[in-house]
Order: sequence, then C-alpha cells, then structure tokens
Amino acid sequence: MHPLDSIASPGLWAATIAGLLALLAVDVWLTRRPHEVAMGEALRWTAFYLALPFVFFGFLWWVYGGTPAIEFLTGFVVEKSLSVDNLFVFMLLLASFAVPPALAQRVLLYGIVGALVLRAVFIALGAGALATGTWVFLLFGAVLVWTAIRVLREAGEGPEATIDVENMRTVRMLRRWLPVTTEYDGFKLVTRVDGRRALTPAALVVTAIFMTDIVFAVDSVPAVYGVTEDPYLVLATNAFALLGLRALYFVLHDALGRLRHLNYGLGVILAFIGVKLVLHWAHGIWSWVPEIPTVLSLGVIVVVLAAVTATSLLATRQERRSERRSRPGVGGEPLDERGDLVGNLVQRGEPGRGARVGPHGAADQSRDLP
Repeated sequence: MHPLDSIASPGLWAATIAGLLALLAVDVWLTRRPHEVAMGEALRWTAFYLALPFVFFGFLWWVYGGTPAIEFLTGFVVEKSLSVDNLFVFMLLLASFAVPPALAQRVLLYGIVGALVLRAVFIALGAGALATGTWVFLLFGAVLVWTAIRVLREAGEGPEATIDVENMRTVRMLRRWLPVTTEYDGFKLVTRVDGRRALTPAALVVTAIFMTDIVFAVDSVPAVYGVTEDPYLVLATNAFALLGLRALYFVLHDALGRLRHLNYGLGVILAFIGVKLVLHWAHGIWSWVPEIPTVLSLGVIVVVLAAVTATSLLATRQERRSERRSRPGVGGEPLDERGDLVGNLVQRGEPGRGARVGPHGAADQSRDLP
C-alpha cells in the first residue's frame, strides 16, 4: 500500500471540517421555524453557496498553484451537475410523502447532512482502496461506464418516473418496528400518540432520502476520483456541491421539468470520466497510452452541460407551442405557461401514497430505490 498524495495538512483538514460544521449550523438556525421559502430568500442563499467554491478555488490557486485549483473546480462542476439529478428524486420523494411546503427545507437539510456523512465514508473507503494499487481506477472506470449506459438507456426510454413508497424496503421495515402517524408534527421525526411512541411521515421521508443518498454516492465519488486522487479535494468538491442544495431546490423547483435532456448529458459525462479513469490506469502500465488532461475534462464537461441545457429549453419551448396550437388545455383547464413542475406534473396524494412525474423532465426515468 502507498498513501495518496494530498495538499491538505492536519490544520487545513481541521479548518475545513470546522467551516463545514459552521455552515451546517447556519442552515439549522435558518430552518428553525417552519416557513415557506420565498424566491428572494432562495436566490440569496443560492448565490452565496455558488460564490463559496469560487472563493475556495481562488484560495487553492493562490496557495497551492493551478493544478489542484483546476482539479477542484472540475470536480465541483461534475458534482454540482450530478446533484441536480439528486433534486429530481428529492422532489419526487417530497411529493410522494406530501411534505408540507413549510417543512420541506428542514427535510432537505436532513437529507443533505445524511449525504455528507455517506460521502465522507465512501471517500475514505475509496482512498483506502486506491492506496492498494492502480487497479481501483479500472474498477471505478467500469462502474462509471456501466452507470452511464444505464442512465442513457433510461433517458432514451423516457418512461414516467414513479416512486412507490409503500413498496420501499426501508419504509416497510420502519412500519414493522413502530407505528406511523398520518399527520406531520412539525419537524418531529418521533411523536407520541395515546402515550405510545410513533414515527411521523417526516421520519419516513428522511429515511427514504438518506437511503437514496447511498445510490448517488456510488456514482459521484468514483466520478470525482476520476478528476483528482486527492481525498481532501474529493471531500471539498462534494461538500460545496451539497451545501447549497437546500436553497437551489426552491430556485429550480419550477424549472427542473424543463431540463428534459439533462440525463443525456450526465450519461455522457459519466462515460467520459469512466474512460478517463481507464486510460489513467492503462497509462500506469503502458506509458504510450495517452491520458486526458484535467483542463480538457473541465472543457468537455462545461460544453456538454451547456449543450443539454440549451437543447432542453428549446425542446420544451417547441412542445409548448405545439400544445397551444393543438389544444387549449388538459381536462378543460388551461396549460400552465410557467411550466410549473409540481403544479402540472406531480399528482399529490396522502403521505406515503406515491407520486408520479411526467411526461417532461430528466426525472422521466425509472428509479429503483432501497
């Protein structure tokens, strides 16, 4: 075994973890009272959390040079694009459990904290595996290529996404352990009914989000290790990408359904990074095998994301024009000109009854959740 190179000293690790905990404490304080998040509030915090990684990028460039700074920025872009896909599933889960709007941000915060813990565990496991030899790059590359093929196939099939929460293994297990109330009790995960402890629907949705985070970690951690081998930079990219998800959810809430080609882009990016990892492994054995530079990786990722965003918005606009020409509305009601995903696409039910999304948006795919 050989230790992985890292720019981080123990002091930098301690300062980074302390800063991360401070930001989480601020989020906990902001969500202490149930309230619906206004667009202005969401935009301000989204801008703040988008500015932070660029400040950190400048710090890395100034102190450690251009190479780790570019690796961090590339990894952040990869993680942020993958985290948008997380938001689609979070949206499905919140709709499936009929989470009240005033409680949504605290539920999302619970999910983000769980994701950070899981990413830290997966990053540590990945670092330990990489220390045993370069064969892990081949394994990570194969995982990413397989994931990319699955994502592209699901995007091409385009079925409506459904989450049947009643059949989720974790939900069934919790229901066997404790009774579950039908009503939310503020932020409480556990309450008392007739003197007995019972879970609230909030406990079920938080558990469901936590379990889906495991699925996302399997994809995202190898993807960032395909950009940098530094565990510190891998953790930093994941932390900065996840911290702003709570506010970004409310900013993109109505726009998520318009990114109908996003999964095509994510599939291409995952396949590209998978090939990059395989080439990196092969280069260590045969020196004549070329490697893909990090700067080129950043350029490819940015171009792919820009392209799928542009084609998504163009396709959505063209379809709306076609629908307005052919029919004034659905079921006698006018079409929503804003493309409100929750208003038009999510059919709400009782807590735990499930929800469907379709026919638009990158969420139009099957989801096998634990």
